Amino acid sequence: LHIAGDIDYVINMACPASPVDFDRVPLEIMRTCAVGSQMLLELARAHMAVYLQASTSEVYGDPEIHPQREDYCGNVNIAGPRAVYDEGKRYAETLCHTYHRHHGTPVRIVRIFNTYGPRMRPDDGRVVSNFCMQALTGEPLTLYGGGEQTRSFCYCEDLIDGIFRLLHSDFTGPCNIGNPAEITVRELAETILELTGSGSEPVIVPALHADDPKRRRPDITRARELLGWEPKVSLREGLKPTLEWFRFVFNDTATTE
Repeated sequence: LHIAGDIDYVINMACPASPVDFDRVPLEIMRTCAVGSQMLLELARAHMAVYLQASTSEVYGDPEIHPQREDYCGNVNIAGPRAVYDEGKRYAETLCHTYHRHHGTPVRIVRIFNTYGPRMRPDDGRVVSNFCMQALTGEPLTLYGGGEQTRSFCYCEDLIDGIFRLLHSDFTGPCNIGNPAEITVRELAETILELTGSGSEPVIVPALHADDPKRRRPDITRARELLGWEPKVSLREGLKPTLEWFRFVFNDTATTE
């Protein structure tokens, strides 16, 4: 990979990250994390550019410690269907550390927790987009595995602010960026139903994957101390513009049909 001219930053955000993609394009996900990341690290190395790797809370797998700190090595089932993404991102992180040690490449690693906001794909299989579209179309809200698993949802603008601060820091280790406000998936469904006034009802369906994490919440001590960052947008506040986006998508789809 060769690009002429000066390059100051290489930001690698590439990789399908939805559970539906783990079954749809598993090998492509692994190649993106492995081959794609190495090509971009070579580009950064050639230009002595700062390289930022978008990693994920999925590197913690189904965690045995709570909340998750960056020094926790995780609990990933390497034979499970989620491993194509989980292990792919872990490998990409190892590449970053290796390039930093052996070539002096300045690297930044952001571990992104569940993020939501306008312009999400309506069919990407993630819980926020699923619930928003189901509520707006009057379909049952699908609680995979019962809905008692927890997640921590960070609004996209908060995430971008955290990534920007990390990019312009001098910290080479991984850094959690996410909202530590933890709720159950069932509580998320109830909040979206309340905000939309939908007559939909939650319904329990079998879990898509056996390795679905039971709890997920970031320890953001590192982000607070090193970057002066913490999220500002509450879930209810962030869901309002998110729902406006999905209403636009729904109305546009209904019009074209």
